Amino acid sequence: MTETTSAPDLATLLHAVEAGVDGMLDDLLAVSHTLHARPETAWNEHESAAVLTGRLEAWGFEVALGVAGLPTAFVAEHGTGSRTIGLVAEYDALPGLGHACGHNVIAAAALGAAHALQAVADELDLRIRVLGTPAEEGGGGKIPMLGAGCFDGLEAALMIHPGPADAVLARPRAVAHFDVEYQGTASHAGAYPHLGVNAADAFTVAQVAIGLLRQQLPDSLRIHGIVQEAGTAPNAIPGSARGSWYVRADSLDELDLAFERVRRCFEAGAIATGCSWELRETSPRYAEFHNDLELAETFTRLAAAQGRDMDLAEDGPRGMATASTDMGNVSQRVRALHPYLCIDSLPAVNHQPGFADAAATPAADQAVRDGAVLLAQTVVEALADQAR
Repeated sequence: MTETTSAPDLATLLHAVEAGVDGMLDDLLAVSHTLHARPETAWNEHESAAVLTGRLEAWGFEVALGVAGLPTAFVAEHGTGSRTIGLVAEYDALPGLGHACGHNVIAAAALGAAHALQAVADELDLRIRVLGTPAEEGGGGKIPMLGAGCFDGLEAALMIHPGPADAVLARPRAVAHFDVEYQGTASHAGAYPHLGVNAADAFTVAQVAIGLLRQQLPDSLRIHGIVQEAGTAPNAIPGSARGSWYVRADSLDELDLAFERVRRCFEAGAIATGCSWELRETSPRYAEFHNDLELAETFTRLAAAQGRDMDLAEDGPRGMATASTDMGNVSQRVRALHPYLCIDSLPAVNHQPGFADAAATPAADQAVRDGAVLLAQTVVEALADQAR
């Protein structure tokens, strides 16, 4: 008589991945702290990518670096199962602010979930894919990776994001990133002002027009930006000026309409001053995010067991959940999850210097641990439910 063994039950699998994360937590925190101490901005994440791919290779993942023509993007895979789950890592920092959005926590949690799932991959008929996605803070590395097929064949793509509060449902808006440049004529402001064409004035006109436009915009729209250069001396009329701007909306369709209205405000600056001008979008447009509610409900229930209230009903403030991300483009193609885990940063919030400080504290370390466990356990439950 041939003896048969039954597959491990769900509770056993959930415990196995949690124990796997706890057993390598020191390594995960070392990854998080290394990235935090050496922040690299969009498209320059060479050392960060090397740290992450080095760990994955040591764990037996097959790693391809430089995918989609992006030197700091990577795809790492392990397992031979028929079902593939994607775990998304971000690791770029903000210019002048370091890891003020906590991408070091995101990357470490993704690695932890991937490593923990290796131990149960055979039982789940699972192939694990880690996607290293550069330039989320501006540039949108996930979008060319989507076009190159890096997300093809996934049953779902999952990641976590640190924030000032726990929240399971991501509500990121669509966004357009663009630069504006005006060219006028420099001249001595005291002796020959009549010979100048003031490029700085063009931005003044444009920003006044945008301020007036805001009176007629719904709450779903956001317009914000900076003037990066507008002259070098008070006695010289600026001959050139440049700035960077974002327009956000609840959907790509709404963004199209809003963007044209904002474009006309910048055109008004050129017309009023006599400057020539150029508007250039600096990345593909980020799409709004589509939450997979089944995955969100699973994550919420598992998070409660870890002592986190993910507020699935969204009774609390939306806060960071309304920012924009190129993960929105991924969610248009595959089932996706993008919950936020609290790192006790308040009063600091994302994109403030205090949040960068908070991203390497014990609370941030706890988010690495809980994020890795919850991502892995959500995958286990999702695949186990499909198998039943």
